[in-house]
Amino acid sequence: MAWRIGVDSGGTFTDVCLFDEQSGRVAVWKVSSTPDDPSRGIAQGVEEGVAHVGTVPAEIGYLGHGTTVGTNALIQHRGARTGLITTDGFRDLLEIGRQKRPDLYDLQADAPPPLVPRDLRLEVPERIRHDGTVETPLDEDAVRAAARALREAGVAAVAICFLYGFVRTEHEAAARRIVAEECPEAFVCTGHEIAPEFREFERISTTVVNAYLGPVMHGYIGRLGARLAGLGLRVAPHITQSNGGVIGFDRASRQAVRTVLSGPSTGVVAAQAIGGMAGIADLITFDMGGTSTDVALLRGGVCRLTNEAIVHGYPIKAPMLDIHTVGAGGGSIAYVDNGGLLKVGPRSAGAFPGPVCYDTGNTEPTVTDANLVLQTLNPTHLLGGRMAVRQDLAKAAIGHLAEQLGLTPMATAQGIVSVVTANMARAIRVISVQRGYDPRDYTLAAFGGAGPLHAARLAKELDIARILVPRHPGILCAMGLLLTDVRADFAATRLLTLADAARPAIEDVFAGLAAEAAAWFAEAAVGPAERRVQRAVDMRYAGQNYELSVPVPDGPITGSVLDGLAAGFADAHRRMYGFVAEGEPVQLVTFRIEASGLVPKAAFRPRPERAPDASAAIVGRREVWLPEADGFLSCPLYDRDRLDSGHRIAGPAIVEQMDATTVILPGMTARVEPHLNLILELT
Repeated sequence: MAWRIGVDSGGTFTDVCLFDEQSGRVAVWKVSSTPDDPSRGIAQGVEEGVAHVGTVPAEIGYLGHGTTVGTNALIQHRGARTGLITTDGFRDLLEIGRQKRPDLYDLQADAPPPLVPRDLRLEVPERIRHDGTVETPLDEDAVRAAARALREAGVAAVAICFLYGFVRTEHEAAARRIVAEECPEAFVCTGHEIAPEFREFERISTTVVNAYLGPVMHGYIGRLGARLAGLGLRVAPHITQSNGGVIGFDRASRQAVRTVLSGPSTGVVAAQAIGGMAGIADLITFDMGGTSTDVALLRGGVCRLTNEAIVHGYPIKAPMLDIHTVGAGGGSIAYVDNGGLLKVGPRSAGAFPGPVCYDTGNTEPTVTDANLVLQTLNPTHLLGGRMAVRQDLAKAAIGHLAEQLGLTPMATAQGIVSVVTANMARAIRVISVQRGYDPRDYTLAAFGGAGPLHAARLAKELDIARILVPRHPGILCAMGLLLTDVRADFAATRLLTLADAARPAIEDVFAGLAAEAAAWFAEAAVGPAERRVQRAVDMRYAGQNYELSVPVPDGPITGSVLDGLAAGFADAHRRMYGFVAEGEPVQLVTFRIEASGLVPKAAFRPRPERAPDASAAIVGRREVWLPEADGFLSCPLYDRDRLDSGHRIAGPAIVEQMDATTVILPGMTARVEPHLNLILELT
């Protein structure tokens, strides 16, 4: 079994990347996504992909898969009917939250609706104090009555989250057992299993999100597993987590909340690996697909991991790559707002009906239609000729919008591109400028089906001088599945002051987490030689309400380790807030272990450099409308498959391939580095 396959199911296309471990061959494939049942599109992509390379599913040695099923169910509020059992007096915590408006200055902004309505939030007598002592024993009869009431209400999932359940788990565990007895068909999860950390609102929110998505992911994974088995797949498939690692299907169905950023996370992993190959450590990733754009910052080749985020309005305490998403993609719809201004997104045409040029019923112009009119995209077909498009329909839709704006159709099409570029630039400033990083110091790594198409414009907007376009940008998230490891994260909250007296307690907490990691390694069948463990602790000044994560080296907790933690926290605090409070006591709050199981990965061999002349890769010319010329310019068209290491291209030019189109603007040059990635630079 030599073939390893990564599959990324997006909003518009399902991408397949195939890698032959013996020969090093890489092949890519795309099919349209099937939003009504994503498993159908994935199975189709796998079946067609393996046929494309001349093999069969039985010869697949590994299959990894990224999905948007969980996040789409959360966005669209199509999760399961969920009930909540919580501590007496805390049923409304889910709705009260932190009493913050979603937008401080928007008086019309509405908080997202609670995932559990009030009549399905039930209280039971029990109380554990912050120090672990039991103030009120669990009333098991009340739990049983609550479970029966939820069963009669027709819930498909039950979340159990008690106050300080992360300190002592007995009450939550007992309640789980009772609910499983009374509601055997329901999906059940507890706070200490899903988010064993402090901050009760965020913990209860995370547990509820997991329960809300659990039946959805369980059903989806069941359908997908059956379809893949029906194709003849013999290996157990894996699914991506929000932290960039992969887990088995069973664990993913139990911990659905860890997959809410499943799709974009592996793109960041792949960009990190490709940046390393190209010798570029500091990257801003720019993943533009059909529905949205995901951006992340990699400093020193590492993407920041956050342990708490708000995903579509709902707080989630789970490790995830620090990825910022904005509703700007090829399918984003352009329209005129009530003030007569041109707006683009976040509403999207999706996979179906898709952009107007797909000729499947949509009449509202999208970003893809604008590019078709400008002819930065091929005006007759996409996907290397497999998908015909209609430029005449795109022109008609853009023309109708132009009449509303009082502009020419070409100015309107360029305006759509300019607006979506500004939206994406704003997203990048969130993860760079607002956090103390200058985007001019970074290379823009452009991928996704539409990333290379817009990268040059975005780089100019941000004064970024260099762009990295991977060899297969349109399927990079799928490729990332072949470059990542199996992974699980473990956490425990214990409030300690950073001092020598805390060393035994620190050792004790990490020993407990290490035992959990060892049990997971055994469950995941990770051998001793493949096991890797990284430790970290969230730290803050006493009195602060937010923590910063600081790595903890392996080995005993010595005085020098404590000194290193103090220095690491000071550096992190200065970078985030601009100052250090000398002499203030520092607290250790939540201890973490990241457990990884190393797996064989796709390896890409460098190619010898050739002469810079790339004229043999020119396959034609096309008139492209460029604002630099205020009109059409004749641009050479390069076939990406014919470009080799050492080739150089002067802009303006267009580079086409099956999965993406790269625009090289006037004043830019592009070179092909030894791993066949394109490097675009301003001259």
